[in-house]
Amino acid sequence: MQPGQMAYDRGITVFSPDGRLFQVEYAREAVKRGTTTVGVRFKDGVVLIIDKRVTSRLVEPSSIEKIFQIDEHIGCATSGLVADARVLVDYARVVAQINKVTYNEPITVEALVKKICDYKQTYTQYGGVRPFGTALLVAGVDDTGPHLFETDPSGALVEYKAGSIGSGRTVVMEIFEEKYKEGISMKEAVHLGLEALQKATEEEISDHAIEIATVTTKTSFEKLSPETTKKYLKEAGIIGKENKSE
Repeated sequence: MQPGQMAYDRGITVFSPDGRLFQVEYAREAVKRGTTTVGVRFKDGVVLIIDKRVTSRLVEPSSIEKIFQIDEHIGCATSGLVADARVLVDYARVVAQINKVTYNEPITVEALVKKICDYKQTYTQYGGVRPFGTALLVAGVDDTGPHLFETDPSGALVEYKAGSIGSGRTVVMEIFEEKYKEGISMKEAVHLGLEALQKATEEEISDHAIEIATVTTKTSFEKLSPETTKKYLKEAGIIGKENKSE
């Protein structure tokens, strides 16, 4: 960092002379250091896939939670600081329930994502706080169809047909740009997501480190069982044929 930039580096509320908020940029770097997370929209819903990055055989994979249910029809996956993500998820759950009690109808996906991003944005504007070091892929279905949104530590949001956050985002997005097609089936979406995740992950993928969740017009939010996840991994050729006899 150049001399003279330190004051702007330390103050979240102060813009640098070239119009940058360094603390927000550092929060984005925290997201880039997180595990790769992908989301793919298909004909009747959205699929979320995460790599838990289990670093030790002593770790119980089930204790690592990076996919969360927000409401019956909305879920999200995170990359970055998971503790920060839990705070945002708790806030989003409260917002969804307040909307249901107040208006007697489920909140729309876009309205909820905007509420989350408004909350994240306030942590970039006031002294004494830091930005959330996490990004969320929010998937849901409502009266207007399936949606997949990406949220940024700055409070920005973008809707994608297929998106990714985390360390392997660049590789994943290149694959999606090349291979994603409108109106694909759930099976095709899962296979595409797994293929992109495999190419973006430097280490070998194991079935206990992968978690898949879907949000569809028929079943709402659902985390797939380990057996179903393993089946999809075999179909995609990610785990070896020798495991088929297990």
